[in-house]
Amino acid sequence: MTEPAYSVEARDLNLWYADFQALKKVNVRFKHGLISSLIGPSGCGKTTLLRCFNRVNERYGYVTTTGEIKLLGKNIYDPDVSLIELRKSVGMVFQRPNPLPISVYENVVFGLRIHSERSGLRKSILDEAVEKALTEVHLWKDLKDRLQAKATSLQLEQQQKLCIARLLPLKPQVILMDEPCSALDVTATRAIEELMFDLKGRYTILIVTHNMAQARRVSDECVFMLLGEMIEHRRTEELFLTPQDSRTADYIEGRYG
Repeated sequence: MTEPAYSVEARDLNLWYADFQALKKVNVRFKHGLISSLIGPSGCGKTTLLRCFNRVNERYGYVTTTGEIKLLGKNIYDPDVSLIELRKSVGMVFQRPNPLPISVYENVVFGLRIHSERSGLRKSILDEAVEKALTEVHLWKDLKDRLQAKATSLQLEQQQKLCIARLLPLKPQVILMDEPCSALDVTATRAIEELMFDLKGRYTILIVTHNMAQARRVSDECVFMLLGEMIEHRRTEELFLTPQDSRTADYIEGRYG
């Protein structure tokens, strides 16, 4: 079976928080294996859009959504879609690292334990998953002798990497990142960006960022949003150097936002 060229597609997507319309007829497609940034001024809808892709917005009882979102060709709003399975396929990393207040080891295997059969998983399988995930996020060398240390005792950079590692044993297709470097210093930010490059190709990465320099550094494609609408979606270098919409030019040149 041929893998779809687009991992995520939104079609005529609208979202309301009670009476306020936060997303207006959004149509966008994200290519498999690329890093795509969502940019725009505060309140433009980029985080709301990001959270549509794993239906996290629906945790709020006053949210109404219309339109369609396809993950690998399947509409995630279809009645037969399991939210548990969807959130295994679409992992999320938040602004501030949020490791569980348990050991490094138990953080990494948390999802596997939750989703495994009642009989559980053999320790050898868990051990392998921990080593593989921590290796993928460049933490194995530093933490292989500290697997029982409390995750919240780690440096912020390590905590954020651990939050990414926690997703990987569930084999996600897409990783959502909501300003993943906003709580980090310059050195830690660089380390997380390098990790994004290493994960690219195996995973489709969607990142919300207010940092224009970061968007230019890390993303293959950029989406500019304004007042709940998608204004422009292009290759990153094209969007920054030759924007097609004057509103995009105004934003990236700092005239508002």
